[in-house]
Amino acid sequence: MQLSRPRIEVLIGTQRLQLWDGCRLIKEWPVSTSKFGIGFVEGSNKTPLGGFVVQEKHGAGAALNTIFKARQPVGMWSAGEITKDDLVLTRILRLGGIEERNANTFDRYIYVHGTNDERGIGRPGSHGCVRMTNADVMELFDRVSEGTTVWISE
Repeated sequence: MQLSRPRIEVLIGTQRLQLWDGCRLIKEWPVSTSKFGIGFVEGSNKTPLGGFVVQEKHGAGAALNTIFKARQPVGMWSAGEITKDDLVLTRILRLGGIEERNANTFDRYIYVHGTNDERGIGRPGSHGCVRMTNADVMELFDRVSEGTTVWISE
């Protein structure tokens, strides 16, 4: 379903991501933001706040649980497979900051993406990105386009 005026809101306090079409809430999903808290400094592994846009989309047509490195598919992850790595899976929405305080977001590689830690969804656990379950990020990816506005708040 293509939306006429989509926007994404990420609510860190409740670990939820909402998809809006104008004033109408379309859907809400649980997420995982940074376990290190909120911040804007490169290398801090913190989730930034404020206004953003989906600057790039990666993974269209890739299978569920595709592993991405540098936004390129490099293999597959099997659900339940134990790894210490914080994998970027299934789909990537790469965010660009539109405010002075978060202008470095694109260069920090802050994404909305799928994860191999789906059990951690609903509580802080990422290294700055917004993690979703793989099925959920696939659904969100198909509903938004590059240029979609994103707001991340406490």
